[in-house]
Amino acid sequence: MAISDPVADMLTKIRNASKAGHEKVDIPTSKQKLEVVKILKNEGYIKNFKKTNVDGVNNIRVFLKYTEEDKPVIHGIEKISKPGRRVYSGYRDMPRIFNGHGIMIVSTSVGVITGKKAAEQKVGGELICSVW
Repeated sequence: MAISDPVADMLTKIRNASKAGHEKVDIPTSKQKLEVVKILKNEGYIKNFKKTNVDGVNNIRVFLKYTEEDKPVIHGIEKISKPGRRVYSGYRDMPRIFNGHGIMIVSTSVGVITGKKAAEQKVGGELICSVW
């Protein structure tokens, strides 16, 4: 079965693995998924990631992060723009997630960046997902 929204599938795998307490999760590779995972790493929502090749299939192995009380660091991760309804925002109207306690990941003309960086660089774009 073909996946109509690979990024949403990736976010669901991360969300489910995090809630189940798994140490890591494997996700099929794409450029956009890799950029989203890099942002999650830089913002401190995951421990690390690495590219793997299992049986000729390229994957991204995401190592999930937990607090000292074994609670997932990712409280929520939600896809905003969907294949049937793309959501765009200018830099002036960039949404804030939980008053700055979460991040918005945006696909812009300068690449995939956080909503805060998009506002600083004065570029708008497609809202991919929000993480808190």
